[in-house]
Amino acid sequence: MSHVNPDPEPERTTGLEPGGGVPPGETPPAESSLPEAGPRETHNPTKGWAKAPLTLILVLVVLIAAFFLAYALTLIL
Repeated sequence: MSHVNPDPEPERTTGLEPGGGVPPGETPPAESSLPEAGPRETHNPTKGWAKAPLTLILVLVVLIAAFFLAYALTLIL
């Protein structure tokens, strides 16, 4: 795969002042799109969270909530 430099060559670009500046009223040369973007990846299915991690998180949240509820009840009573 050959690499193509997307930047214009200042020696070949018309309308540029010495040093690469653009005179007033001139539009700078446009950039090319992604020439080396590569092939489109078509096999990348989107997946949500698996059931096991969500269940584990839910169990931990319930246990922590129960702990703080029990702790609050022991302080009140």
